[in-house]
Amino acid sequence: MSTWNRRAALKGLLTSTAAVGALGIAGACTPDEKQAGTAVPPKNNLKHSVCRWCFQGLPLEQLCAAAKEMGIGGIDLVGPKDWPTLKKYGLDSPMCNGAEINLTDGFNDPRFHAQLQKQYAEMIPRVAQAGYTNLICFSGSRRGLSDEAGWTNCVRGLQPLLKLAAQHKVVLVMELLNSKIDHKDYQCDRTTWGVELAKRLGSDNFKLLYDIYHMQINEGDVIRTLTEHHPYIAHYHTAGVPGRHEIGDSQELNYPAIMRAIKATGFQGYVAQEFMPQHPDKLASLRQAIQLCDV
Repeated sequence: MSTWNRRAALKGLLTSTAAVGALGIAGACTPDEKQAGTAVPPKNNLKHSVCRWCFQGLPLEQLCAAAKEMGIGGIDLVGPKDWPTLKKYGLDSPMCNGAEINLTDGFNDPRFHAQLQKQYAEMIPRVAQAGYTNLICFSGSRRGLSDEAGWTNCVRGLQPLLKLAAQHKVVLVMELLNSKIDHKDYQCDRTTWGVELAKRLGSDNFKLLYDIYHMQINEGDVIRTLTEHHPYIAHYHTAGVPGRHEIGDSQELNYPAIMRAIKATGFQGYVAQEFMPQHPDKLASLRQAIQLCDV
C-alpha cells in the first residue's frame, strides 16, 4: 500500500472511531443524566426481575415497593412465605425456590432422589396454585461422577416429577453455575451439559437458568451460546464479572449487547438482576442496572 493510501486509510479509521466513540458516550448516560433531560419511557422489550438474596439488608416490603416503582415485574428466589407480600405489590415470582435441599446435594446423586422427589412433588402444586410457573433445581456436586453418570442419575431423579409438573404447568429449571470460583465441583457448569440433560429428558417442563455471570466465568462466548441454545433457556440472571457486583462499565461484560441478543431470540421470560451491590445506595445500583438492560 502506498504512503498516501495508508494515510487516507488511517484518517478514515480515526474519523470512524471518533464517531463510534461519540455514539458510545451519548448512549452511556447515567441515570442522573437521563433524569436531568427528557424522561425516556421504558422500552419493556424484556421483563425484569431482581433476586431477593442480593438485597437482604432491605425489608422485603421496601424492595417490592422500589421494584414496582422501577418497572420491575418480579422478585426471584422467594418461597411460599413471601408470596403474599409479592402479591400485595402486584409482583410475579418468576423463579420460585424452596423445594431444593441445597446447591450441592442435587439430582445427580441417587442418595437424594427420595427426599428431592418428595419435596418437589409437594412444591409443584403450590407453585401452580399461587399462579407461578418456574421452580428452581440443581444438579448438585459432581463428587467424581462422569458426565454420563450425572446425566443418567439426573434423568432418573427428574423424570418422575415431569408428569406432575406438566399437569400443573410448572417448569423445573436447573441453574447453570460456575465450578471455577463460586461453586467448586458443581456438575451442571456448562451450557452444553445442561442442554444434553434437557434433550434426554425431552420435556417442555424442564429448562435451564442461564446465569450470565457464572457462564462467563466457566465458558465465556455468552452471546453465541445463548443464541444457539435459547430454546432450552427459561430464565436469565445477571452480575458483573469479576466480583459479582454492579453490571456497569467497571466490569467486563457488555450487558446492553447481551440483552439485545436475548431480545433477538424472541425470549418471553424474565431477566433477573443477581448482583451484590457495592454502592451504598443499593436501590440506585438496581435502578441503573434496569436502565442498562432496558434495550
